[in-house]
Amino acid sequence: MSENPFPTPEFDDLLAANEAFATQFTLGGFDGIAHRGVAVVTCMDSRIDPLGMLGLSPGDAKIFRNPGGRVTAAALEALVLGVHLLNVQRVLVVPHTRCAMTKYSETELRALIGEKAGSDASWQGFHVIADQETALKADVMAVRAHPLIPDSVAVGGFIYDVDTGLLEQRA
Repeated sequence: MSENPFPTPEFDDLLAANEAFATQFTLGGFDGIAHRGVAVVTCMDSRIDPLGMLGLSPGDAKIFRNPGGRVTAAALEALVLGVHLLNVQRVLVVPHTRCAMTKYSETELRALIGEKAGSDASWQGFHVIADQETALKADVMAVRAHPLIPDSVAVGGFIYDVDTGLLEQRA
């Protein structure tokens, strides 16, 4: 292990785990394209294993994660790049059951975060999801309607059940 010029003991366990990981690392030299032609937009929730839930392996897909699994401007940017530079031919938009982004209104979440942070959070947008089904359909349509994503790209909307591991297509 090389000497860390920025020693922060809070990360020691993770750096040790990374060193062990690197001794078994076999993914070097990949070309970075999505070999199965798949892109997944999903939530940052740690209960979701985007590759595993689809029977994929590293190198098969491009993964974009954010709170709620929403198709944001950044997600669309990633998808356009994926389609034109990284072999993406199928896009799955995958929010999930029991998502924290569906529990609160924007006002409630700003108040909660402000209280926890001890600072005004009224300026921060959190993109809460009042109706997950409606949001999913709108997100799928945003991908399908994007002028830089051709009609030849298959786009589907799915809900991932964090309690069963199953996907259900909804759009």
